[in-house]
Amino acid sequence: MDIRLKPIDEQVVVITGASSGIGLVTAKSAARHGARVVLAARNEAELQRAVEEIRAAGGRAVYQVADVAVAEQVARIADLAIREFGRIDTWVNNAGVGVYGRIMDVSLEDMRRQFDVNYWGPVHGSRVAVPHLKAQGGALINVASAVADRAIPLQGNYSASKHAVKAFTDTLRMELEEEGAPISVTLVKPGSIDTPLFEKAKSYMAVEPQPVPPVYAPEVVAEVILHCAQHPTRDMIAGGMGKLLALANDFPRVADRYMERTTFDSQKTDVPVGDRPSNLYDPVSRDGGERGKNWTGRTRSVSLYTESVLHPGLTAVVAAVGVGLVAATLISRRAAAAEVTPP
Repeated sequence: MDIRLKPIDEQVVVITGASSGIGLVTAKSAARHGARVVLAARNEAELQRAVEEIRAAGGRAVYQVADVAVAEQVARIADLAIREFGRIDTWVNNAGVGVYGRIMDVSLEDMRRQFDVNYWGPVHGSRVAVPHLKAQGGALINVASAVADRAIPLQGNYSASKHAVKAFTDTLRMELEEEGAPISVTLVKPGSIDTPLFEKAKSYMAVEPQPVPPVYAPEVVAEVILHCAQHPTRDMIAGGMGKLLALANDFPRVADRYMERTTFDSQKTDVPVGDRPSNLYDPVSRDGGERGKNWTGRTRSVSLYTESVLHPGLTAVVAAVGVGLVAATLISRRAAAAEVTPP
């Protein structure tokens, strides 16, 4: 079926997890481009602040307080969108929470709660959105992670939840395509992104967590999401290192050994975690903002790999540079891992 999506300035866009990070940046960008935006999250104060900023800049936006782990609350997001704007053109399932720790240290209660948000949130959102999108066509965009393709230590349950989102999204896409539904179903897989997720994550480690370098700005993901809202796309990685992580599946044991040597330390800061609250069960008092505090290194505002996918008209030189960098990094890491004596 030929799926036709509207230009963003003609759309009504729903975004969960919109009080901070990727969701907030995407909501603001969509509004700047003329979309009517419905923001949803648990923290009402941050949602209100975001909507006020959007309206002050001339945009149109409303918000709905909702915990995506609760199906009935997700349904209220759609009710608000229909009541205020008359329809839904794009629905973005973006809400997520972080838990850092070794698999055997994280409590089963925390693991289940993380799945309630990271997996069941997109399930609830998709099941609410699909009947509305069937009416006149539209886009369903589920935000997973690069770790949906390749798990990493200390984020085992997070990786598992994103693996589950990928399987759910792929299956839903096939089923909707088979029945001829006019819905584009997209899986977006961000790499390491500089957002407040890390300072709000629950940590079983002694120190604060941080994203694994290289780290990209949330605007990189927002650009991908808005592209997919207007152009039917199966899936897309935001950030070149996310592509490298996917390629690591071609050399699984090499990737295992490399990660064992590097990713335990690279996910840790030197800052004691202390007794600060997390947002696993409830929002923290001040959880808004576009960027995080835990990451103090360089944040890349552009991903050459992602730009080459979004804009295939880029010069061959730029594309070749991006591919060359990925290949060179993969080769060097394979060589480093090969130095380790296999078990």
